[in-house]
Amino acid sequence: MIVLGVDPGTAATGYGLINTGKNPEMIGCDCIYTSSQMEMADRLKIIYQKMSEIIHRFHPKEVAIEQIYFSKNSKTALSIGQARGVIMLAASNEGIRVFNYSPLEVKHTITGYGRATKHQIQHMVKDLLHLSCVPRSTDSADALAVALCHYYSRRLRQY
Repeated sequence: MIVLGVDPGTAATGYGLINTGKNPEMIGCDCIYTSSQMEMADRLKIIYQKMSEIIHRFHPKEVAIEQIYFSKNSKTALSIGQARGVIMLAASNEGIRVFNYSPLEVKHTITGYGRATKHQIQHMVKDLLHLSCVPRSTDSADALAVALCHYYSRRLRQY
């Protein structure tokens, strides 16, 4: 089964796809970038369109997305919420179930420590997926971490 993990944002939305079998394997990862010079509606449209393209290309069965963490900057939290909304809409339009995970939950599941750094997450993603190097972008590494969190959480629920 293919799981699409997403680290939402309006400047950069990271995504990572894993194939879940006995051991998870990375299919691919990247980022969707939008310019801060664009209108918010246009940025959200790009995120929605690209996410829809990814879903049509890879046919994930489930989508795992990182929840909004508490932010002192309400404008940032709002824009992340808007990005989450269009990503969830892209999945829902294809009948794909969406699962939400907090940053703390993702970090704890992947590293064993809820306050892990981006660097620690990148290295654990590399190790867990048996990659030759860490993912270039922290956003795509975070998205793979969300997908892995879903993989491990799903396995626990089966027992």
